[in-house]
Amino acid sequence: MQITRRTALGLLAGLAPAVQLACSTSKSQSTVAPTPAIEPGPFQPTRKSLAAFTPPDWFRNAKFGIWAHWGPQSAAEYGDWYARNIYIQGSKQNKYHVATYGHPSKFGYKDIIPTWKAEKFDPDYLMGLYKKAGARYFFSMGVHHDNFDLWNSRYTRWNAVNMGPKIDVVGAWRQAAYRHGLKFGVSDHLWISYKWFSVARGHDHTGPLADVPYDGVDPQWADLYHDCPTIYSGQVPWNDNNIPESWKLQWFRRIKDLVDQYQPDVLYSDGPIPFETYGLSILAHLYNRSYRINGSVQSLYTSKTISDSQNGVCVLDVERGLVDNIWPTCWQTDTCIGGWHYDKTIARYKTPKTVVDLLVDIVSRNGNLMLNFPLPNSGMLDDRELAVLDGITQWMAVNSSAIYDTRPWKIYGAGPAVRTSTRPSRFNENNRRALTAEDVRFTTKGDELYAFCMDWPADGKAVFKPLALGGPQAVGRIQNVELLGSGPVQWTQDETALTIQLPQTKPCDHAIVFKVIGA
Repeated sequence: MQITRRTALGLLAGLAPAVQLACSTSKSQSTVAPTPAIEPGPFQPTRKSLAAFTPPDWFRNAKFGIWAHWGPQSAAEYGDWYARNIYIQGSKQNKYHVATYGHPSKFGYKDIIPTWKAEKFDPDYLMGLYKKAGARYFFSMGVHHDNFDLWNSRYTRWNAVNMGPKIDVVGAWRQAAYRHGLKFGVSDHLWISYKWFSVARGHDHTGPLADVPYDGVDPQWADLYHDCPTIYSGQVPWNDNNIPESWKLQWFRRIKDLVDQYQPDVLYSDGPIPFETYGLSILAHLYNRSYRINGSVQSLYTSKTISDSQNGVCVLDVERGLVDNIWPTCWQTDTCIGGWHYDKTIARYKTPKTVVDLLVDIVSRNGNLMLNFPLPNSGMLDDRELAVLDGITQWMAVNSSAIYDTRPWKIYGAGPAVRTSTRPSRFNENNRRALTAEDVRFTTKGDELYAFCMDWPADGKAVFKPLALGGPQAVGRIQNVELLGSGPVQWTQDETALTIQLPQTKPCDHAIVFKVIGA
């Protein structure tokens, strides 16, 4: 029997008290709860106190991390935001869902969760591949907008130990990362879920099931789909307006539980620091716990809001883009070889060259690259992903010394792709052209300068105009030049450029790197 919208809303009003406590909007949304209890230590949950935070050196030195967007939304293998888009009539994922599983009034996201099997999930094997590819830290998704915790959560039944593969996914990734000597991070996308998932409480507007409510209005699933009274079927307002205190407190408890159980080296926010006092309390808690355990703060938090990082409380993260000059503090780009969640319809992934271009470009500007390899339902990379990973592995085997433990030079680079703006540019990676042999980038380590020529020059000569003797960068007389993976090379330096004669054999594909002494 179909539940009518009026009946469903009536049932919702009669929720049991325990469910109401966990999920419902408080009667007085303007009432602010007391500041939650956190780990005592040098940091208080204020921006003034947290401004004393300094990113740990391990993060500044690591430069490259790998991320796994993997959870119940990967089950259908049909792209990112699957849990939301199946409730938006006419969307690509809605059409696929209806044709494959049925109408979301009968078969909704709650029914997708058991189809996430993870039958080939082998975190130790994957971590070995990631380490070989040069990753120095690994990120597990902690909880996405779908309100499903990927650990043994104390505060919701909707978690990966209780449902789906019945695995502590975060814990399994953490053990594998530390076993292989990688730092470990988790990502939090939960805070916006209250609005993001509101579409599950909607209905079709046309067709044979018009006005039949989706399964999100059924009270027994309210702790998954929330009870947001406004249905945001268009663009979700990415702010905390109209989010009740009850949800803010729920968010805080779950993310604090995540920190308490796994003490991540990095905690990532998909957006700003959420909910001000609640969010600042998470930062202070994370830093204070790290201080107690390590004797210094070895954990960090990332935010996508420039003002958060400029005030010193955390590290800036730029989604699918990068800053246009050398950033004054360390920062991070998060991007993906394809879509965020696995999508079997994607025709092509980023090539190894594209990844290398991004990595070098980002590191030259004082940044880190965190690269997502989305896993399919099974939990094992597909063949095309393995090929991309292998290409990165081969390049890093030759050139990683020019990446790890480095710092920016006087300028990040030169050539046609250089830009002068200092503002971060989110979502601009698809607008950037491939770097060529005319593009050069630089990093430094001690008295060594690493000069990257971003492709193999057709004429057999690599030209670095910024390394001209006595030029604008005040370069002195160079003493020695070596090509990584090859050895000493013939070179000349004058008032126009450093010009290097290349050997007959390439040491690697993509960018080539010269170690320059004496500049």
